Amino acid sequence: MRRNLWQQWRHLWRMRRLKESYQSLLSEDDGVLVSIDCETSSLKVKEAEILSIAAVRIDGNRLCARDAFYTLIKPQRALDSQNVSVHGLRPRDFGSGLPLQDALEKFLQFIGGRTLLGYYLQYDLAVLNKYLRPMLGTALPNHEIEVSGRYYDWRIADYPGAYIDLRWETLIKNLNIPLLPRHDAMNDAITVAMMYMALQSRGYGVLSTPTLSVR
Repeated sequence: MRRNLWQQWRHLWRMRRLKESYQSLLSEDDGVLVSIDCETSSLKVKEAEILSIAAVRIDGNRLCARDAFYTLIKPQRALDSQNVSVHGLRPRDFGSGLPLQDALEKFLQFIGGRTLLGYYLQYDLAVLNKYLRPMLGTALPNHEIEVSGRYYDWRIADYPGAYIDLRWETLIKNLNIPLLPRHDAMNDAITVAMMYMALQSRGYGVLSTPTLSVR
């Protein structure tokens, strides 16, 4: 409950600071969830460039994989070989990539004001907001769901006081969902969506959120 209230207050605060041109877009929430994932050039937020963004919608109990968002983004600096070995994106792969500003505009159009879902979502949002703040006037106002948090709630209910392993592979195994190749933004976004839907079927989906209003 306290976490939900905090998200409500933060949403209201950011919506007040949002540039007028984005207020209508980012206030529209039709109840659909959006699972997101980014591949970046570094795990350090200050250094990280966004290389690709993927997003897929969950409408009730339906994963809308055919209506998904994916784009490569042309990097501003050369990629080091160690990073390439992780995400597999080579310089020649970015020939069809979009400039960062264009990619972010399309991403915002796709997500609207919907709740965002992710695995260790705070990192992805920290990198996205680094670039979105100058555009929006504030960080993204969207509500958030951390799938590893919902997984923790599910497991700790059965094993009170136990250590809960939150590794990616453990969630996939215990939720009995397909293992897709990792470090591909679209595969990871789809996998997170499947994790969430598996938890939803166990009663750990969207929780009711108190509605706050400012007079």
